[in-house]
Amino acid sequence: MRNLNSTDLLLSQIDKGLRALFVKSNSKATSSPADEVTTDTALTDEDKKLSARLMRVNHAGEIAAQGLYRGHSIMTKDESIKEKFTQSANEEQAHLEWCEKRLDELQDKPSMLAPVWYLGSMAIGAAVGAFGDKWSFGFVSETEKQVVKHLDKHLQRLPKDDIKSREILLKMREDEAMHDQKAQAAGAYELPQPAKTLMTAVSKIMTKTSYWI
Repeated sequence: MRNLNSTDLLLSQIDKGLRALFVKSNSKATSSPADEVTTDTALTDEDKKLSARLMRVNHAGEIAAQGLYRGHSIMTKDESIKEKFTQSANEEQAHLEWCEKRLDELQDKPSMLAPVWYLGSMAIGAAVGAFGDKWSFGFVSETEKQVVKHLDKHLQRLPKDDIKSREILLKMREDEAMHDQKAQAAGAYELPQPAKTLMTAVSKIMTKTSYWI
């Protein structure tokens, strides 16, 4: 079996991205934290519309997470670190499937700009990874901190009767906090404040856009 070069790795990550974007998961086969919630009939049409928009934003965030981890993975030369990024990407893939399944239940669709979120995040991940693994972990750590804050806001905004979406977001929040802790344990560098501010601004553009489109 031949060793993979950088082009092979790039094409492999693009393939995984295309699968994340365009291969629809089997909703019946996909298990979700919301599966044990049996009632979903109390939601009004307005509740469903709000929940769908919020879940579309979270779905877009998980698409971006896939790109980010794949970008980091391309740049690292350490196989053990590459495996860490791959494992995190796989966990984010589960989040993606939960959000997609919930969107189906709410009779809505993912953001039309999902390919933009994936490719943009992949490019950012690769660019940060070029400076070294510690900076990649620092970027992951700060990203996950911001995601946790974002999920807290969505948990406050969700209609009180949307228990299914709430269960999904609570589990996602738990996992994202764990990813932050793992990145810090791996020796993440602290990002400078201007970088954090820029990340927040870019995140707001994505969330506000995917809320509507």
